[in-house]
Amino acid sequence: MTRTALVVRGGWDGHHPREATDLYIPFLRENGFDVTIEDDPQVYADADRMAATDLVLQSVTMSQASNEAVKGLRDAVAAGTGLAGWHGGIADSFRSSSDYLQLVGGQFATHPSKHPDEVHGDQSDNYLPYTVELTDLGRGHEIMAGLDDFTLTTEQYWVLHDDLIDVLATTTHPVQPYHPWHRPIVSPAVWTREWGAGRIFVSTPGHSLDVLQDDNVRTIIQRGLLWAAR
Repeated sequence: MTRTALVVRGGWDGHHPREATDLYIPFLRENGFDVTIEDDPQVYADADRMAATDLVLQSVTMSQASNEAVKGLRDAVAAGTGLAGWHGGIADSFRSSSDYLQLVGGQFATHPSKHPDEVHGDQSDNYLPYTVELTDLGRGHEIMAGLDDFTLTTEQYWVLHDDLIDVLATTTHPVQPYHPWHRPIVSPAVWTREWGAGRIFVSTPGHSLDVLQDDNVRTIIQRGLLWAAR
């Protein structure tokens, strides 16, 4: 039985939404999905199309979505459509919509930078080595099966979140003398969420194409896509 996947991509070009999603579209097709692509989240307002969609892969950083689009997405997920994505394409989308933020359960706040003496004014200012640590829940979850803690050098997301998410992996922001916080901050790095009859999957690693091709990150995202799909 063929399932349907809708790839919605756009927003800030710095996350390479076209090239990033192109890395995973062949995987979806190999796993039996009929894939269509849209560059405008207004497609979420099409109730008939959303009802026929088994998985939404979203890569839309920042940008805006209409109230009708957000309602359509919420209704579709509650009815069983899966929603999945990575990094800013799902955790930093549609900042002005509280309804969207509630749906996803976590929102990018910042990515701490290097020491002020080491910054150059480009994206690499925020590329820090950090560890993605599996939670006890994550170690027993099919998305993370067989994986262990791993390190990356990329943007380390600080995420504002609620208790309805099921955190499969975390990352800890250390205390630095040049940052204003006073104790280590643990943020979710990979999480799932159940919303009505639907499932949501988020990986915060995924800033650049090389990160998306890291063996651990690629495995987590591929499994997350399959887990979230109806």
